[in-house]
Order: sequence, then structure tokens, then C-alpha cells
Amino acid sequence: MPTESKEKTGLSIVTAGMVVIGDEILSGRIREKNSGHLAAVMTAIGIDLKEIRIVGDDEAAIIAAVNALRERFTYVFTSGGIGPTHDDITADAISKAFGLPCDHDAAAMQLLGEFYAGRNIEFTDARKRMARMPEGAGHIDNPVSVAPGFVIGNVHVMAGVPAVFQAMLDNVVPTLRTGRVLLSRSVHCPFGEGTIGEPLARIQDDYPDIAIGSYPKHDSGRFWTEIVLRGGDEARLEEAEATVAALVAELSA
Repeated sequence: MPTESKEKTGLSIVTAGMVVIGDEILSGRIREKNSGHLAAVMTAIGIDLKEIRIVGDDEAAIIAAVNALRERFTYVFTSGGIGPTHDDITADAISKAFGLPCDHDAAAMQLLGEFYAGRNIEFTDARKRMARMPEGAGHIDNPVSVAPGFVIGNVHVMAGVPAVFQAMLDNVVPTLRTGRVLLSRSVHCPFGEGTIGEPLARIQDDYPDIAIGSYPKHDSGRFWTEIVLRGGDEARLEEAEATVAALVAELSA
């Protein structure tokens, strides 16, 4: 079990570690964004992110990293390697780290099967791989592309695509024991992320204590973005919310 230190107040400090998985990260083909987002969210809710490791698509490396961090920290978060291709080996590696079989989860199979059937898309063996997880794992909902992440023990396994990782983390946060109460605000934005990305990043720089996430939405040919702000200080949260709302109003003018 992970050990926890104590603050001077006597309250336990909740800790976390992260394992970023993927050859494409180590080669520089893809710029890694999930660790920064996780760090901002953990800071906002009072969890002390202590260590981040980046490993390739190597089963032994994933197992070693996950086992090391899950013994040391309250929570472990992983990103990457749970897709449909042959080199998405995270589910198998996590299963072996816990000494559990990895197989197609019945509920995940039903969820994905219905998703693809509703779009007249073949539910291929490759797509079925996204339903594989350790025996007894719980689901982490994925409102962006349906294929769930999973949680086993204190390890939360999530996708590598930033929009999906962020949406999954949204569903994980309410289940965590945190160091402070997390408050949340939402701002509707009628523009896509390509329009608001840069100015929103500047606002995030001005509010490092507030976690700001942007989540693309699409329906009937229309695109928009939901901007979610989280933090422990209500006054600062309201100030950041007003700043984001002003940005949206300026872009809409």
C-alpha cells in the first residue's frame, strides 16, 4: 500500500504519480500534453503530483513503472496505449502488473458494439481490443469517443488523445480523496478549439491555481466547445470564469 506523509496540521497528504506511455512521445512525433493538464488538475484539488515517468510501448517498462508508482503514491494515472492497434499494450501490461487476466469486458463490449452499430460501422476485432481490461476493473467513462478507460486498485488507465484524457479525468476526479473541496464552473463557447486555444492558454497562464479544460462538442454539423474551470478558491474561480466569459463575448462580437 502507498505510504502517505503528514502535514503539520496532522492531515494526510494525498499523492499521485503518472506514467505516460508511447513510443511516439519518446521519439518526438507527438508533443505530450496530458501531464501538464493532470498537474494543473491535481494542484487545483489539493493532490500532490510527485512523479511523472515516460515509457515506450514496452510491456516490461510499463509494468515496472506502474508497480513502482502504485506502491509509493495514493493514486497513479496513465495515458496512452489503450487503442485498437497491435502496439496498444497498456491493458495487457497493467493486467500483468496486478497478476490478473486481461480479457474483453462484457459491459465494454456491449457499449462499443451498440456505438458502432448505431453508426453502421463494423465492430472489427481491432475495435474490440478497446474493450479489453484486467478482470474486475471498473470503467472510466469516455464521453468523447465511447471506448472506456479503466481503474484497477489505485491505478487509473486513460487514453492518450488529450481531449479524451481530459474528459476521462473529469469523470475520475469526483471519485478521488482530495486535499480540498473542488469547485467547478462551465462556460459555453460557440467556437471550436482552434479559435479559442491560444487565448485560453494565456488565461491559463494567468490562473495557474485554476484548472481550465476545453472539450470539443459536435452535433448535426455544428461545432462548439465547453470550457470547464476547477479550483479550490471560489473568488479566484469566479474571477477566472469572468475572464473566460469575457473572451467568449469578445470573440462573439
